[in-house]
Parts: sequence; structure tokens; C-alpha cells
Amino acid sequence: MGTTGKWGYEGSNWGTSGSRPCSPVCYHAFGSQAKPQSIQEDIGMTKPQVSARSRRAVRTALILSLVGLAIGLSIHFGNTDEIVIRQVRATTPFQPQMAATPTQLEPEIEISDAQLPEPFSLGKGETLGQLLRGLGMSGQEVHGAVMALASEINLRKVRAGQSGLAYYDGEGSLSSLRLELYRRGWLTLDKRQGDWTASMKEFVRSSRRRSIEGRLESFLFNDIERAGGVPAVAIAMSNVLQWDLDFNRDLRKGDHFGVLYEESLLDNRFDGIGRILAMTYENRGVTHEAYLFGEEGAEGYYDAEGRPLQKMFLKSPLPFMRVTSRFSHSRFHPVLKRNRPHYGVDLGAPRGTPVRVTATGTATFVGRQGGAGKMVKVRHPNGYETMYLHLSGFAKGVSRGAKVRQGDVIGFVGSTGLSTGPHLDYRVKKNKRYLNPLQLENRPAEPIDERRMGEFIAQRDRLRAALLSSSPEPGPRPDRVANVARPVRSAR
Repeated sequence: MGTTGKWGYEGSNWGTSGSRPCSPVCYHAFGSQAKPQSIQEDIGMTKPQVSARSRRAVRTALILSLVGLAIGLSIHFGNTDEIVIRQVRATTPFQPQMAATPTQLEPEIEISDAQLPEPFSLGKGETLGQLLRGLGMSGQEVHGAVMALASEINLRKVRAGQSGLAYYDGEGSLSSLRLELYRRGWLTLDKRQGDWTASMKEFVRSSRRRSIEGRLESFLFNDIERAGGVPAVAIAMSNVLQWDLDFNRDLRKGDHFGVLYEESLLDNRFDGIGRILAMTYENRGVTHEAYLFGEEGAEGYYDAEGRPLQKMFLKSPLPFMRVTSRFSHSRFHPVLKRNRPHYGVDLGAPRGTPVRVTATGTATFVGRQGGAGKMVKVRHPNGYETMYLHLSGFAKGVSRGAKVRQGDVIGFVGSTGLSTGPHLDYRVKKNKRYLNPLQLENRPAEPIDERRMGEFIAQRDRLRAALLSSSPEPGPRPDRVANVARPVRSAR
């Protein structure tokens, strides 16, 4: 019996000594159950006779096959050409001009590198003249070009990093350039009849309304972005409700918000947010509503009944912070290591955070005072006084006797005096008696005049409908600022 070969079946092992076993295909073709000893024995021929005759037969068959293949191909292609010629003659009239010329191809369009704009940017410490030389201008040309640019803009306002596009003619010489001025427009420099001329095209400024709504799940900034807005909306929301909600302490998971606001556009590209026109914030079962109303420059926010949101005091002198120590008549002092009254509330915030005055008044003290460090005191109407301790510095223009308006920045968070880290110690007095700033009763501002209440209600209803619709006007998504981001290179 044959052995199992490399193809996996019995009797397929080619090249064994002696005769070659017949493959299973051979058995099937013969239709016999008996396996012959060898092919030679089966047909009655010796091995030498089989080899000689087989070689001659193979050579003869190969030659005849090649001759037949050549004749068949020649006949086939000859007939095909004749058929094609007959079809053309039958369907197309003879046109000498077409017959005399080969098939014409569309001319290829060649675009040279000189036709493509080349981006550039003004490097740090690089002058405008150096930039122009690097782009290929001669020294004489640079003088004329700089004078042309100076006729359109103040060259000192051209800052490092500002980008543009350089255009070259067919000979590789600089023919024009466009410089983008941040949030202003395009400054163009063209070469006309050997002289350089400059022109300025301002960005088109516009605005559109956008409304978003969502639920507080983690951080307000993240949830605003998840709703389709930008983080700046959260800051604006805290400013609108700053008299009724402390966005550092009062917000809770599950709060619901809706905001209708303006987006500023430059050449139809997002450039920031404008005014909040209307908003609602549902917190602990209470819905706060705010609607913008009033003449331009004298606008204010009012609730649904026309009552002003603005109160005498802001809820907090810091927009975002954490309470690190509360008002107490006996607190262990971390520096003095003994109990003593703490007549304020400590608000933790990074060093340099702006501190806002919580009510309109007059600064009575601006300077350093013992353990309070750098401090500002402000006197307000009706016997109120506020104090801001441990500042790192004072805002420009804030001095003794200066008038300050609610929300003005008067200083910056620090750690001066008896302090273990950056924070603001905020204190409030009324008639020389300390009050807990977190429990301060607030009085509202003047209400809307009765004669304008109908006008307010109509405005409120329009804004409320736009807020609830959540269908912003068409326009670009707020995913980038107005200046165009391009790959840039330094001047060559």
C-alpha cells in the first residue's frame, strides 16, 4: 500500500523508489477496484520505450498547439478591425479634417507655485521691515511699502504672531500681501506700476441670537458646553443672577437652566458672546427668571413681574470661589493659635483673582493695616460699610475718597497680613456692628415705572417665547474665534 503523502491522502507520495503508485483520480478513471503495479506494466510497454515516445509526442503536440493559437488570434483580430471599420463607415459621414489628424486631448492645466499664496507670520522681535525683506522686497521697496502701511494703521499695533498671505507673480517676485489684524480686518499691500499702495478692509461686525437649555450634572462650565454654548455663558449667567444666587455655594446637581443670549460675529465667524437677553434658573424648587429691559446704556434685568434683580449688595465679591471659613464669634486662629472672633467670611481663590466691590459707595481706606494686610474699606448708604482684607494689591484708580460702583474691581486676592494662604476676608458692618455676609438682607433697586409696565410685559413675552423655542438663528457654531487659523511660516 502507498503511504500518506504531503497532500493528505493515501498513495499520493510522488518520487518513491520503484514504480509510481496511481493516484485516486487514476483509480476513478479506470473504474477498477484492483490497483495495477505500474503504468508501464498496465499498458504492456517497457520504461525506456515509454520515455522516448512520450518526449516525441509532447514536442509534436506543443508545436501544433502554438501554430494553431497564432492562426486563431490572427483571424480573430483581423475580423474585429474589419467589423469596427464597417460600423464607423455606416454611422459616421466622412470628415477629412477628422480623419487627417489624430485624436486631440484636453490641454492640461498647469498651476505653478507662484500662483499660490504663501502664508507667513510676524516673528517675535521681528520688525515689519525685516518681514518684508524676508518675503523678497528690496531695501528701497521696503521703505515705500512701510510708508504705505503707515498711512492706514498705527504700525506699533502690529504685534508678533499676526499672520497673512504673500502672493508672487510668474517670475517669483512679491506682487501683494494681506496681513490679518486681530479682530479688525485685512490690511492689503499691492504693487501697482512699481509703487506699493495699502488699503484696509474692516471685518463686518454682526450678532445673532442663540438659546440653550440643560441640566446641571457636574460643573456648570461643562454642562453649558454640553448644551451647545461656550464657558463664557456661565460667567454671564452668574453676573445676571449675582444678587439672588451665589454660583459658588447655591448651585445643586439637577438644577435646570435656559439662556437666550447674543453671539458676536466678525465676518460671520464667532467672536464671543454679547448680552444675555433672558434666562431661567431652577434651583431648590425656586425658578429665577431674568429679562433684559430698558434703554440702551440704562438697561437692567427684571424678574417676570417687573421687579428689578439688582439689589444693594452682590451675593459675593468673587465670581467663583469656595468658603474656607465662616462668620463666628469664636474661631481658632490658624496663625495666632488661639480662639478669637472672626467677623467675616473667608473666600478661597487663586492669588490675583479680581475682587469686586459689592455695593456702590466711597473708598474710605486703601492701604496696609496690621494683621489685615492690604485692605480696602468702602462706605455705603444707610450706614453700611464693607471691608476686603489680605489683598495682594489694589486696582488702578482706587484710592481714599474714590467713588466706586457696584461690581467695580477694587483689588486682587492675596495673602498679606496674618494669613496662611491666598484668600479674601470679606466683612460687612451696619452702624458699626458686624453682620454675617452670607445672611445679609438685600434691598431691591428702583422698580419699573408703572407707565412702562405694559412695554415691559410685551418685551418679556417675546423673550420668553424665544427662550422656550430653543431654535437659534442660523449661523456658524461657536467653535473658534474670528481670526483665521492657518499654517504659518516665518519670513523666508
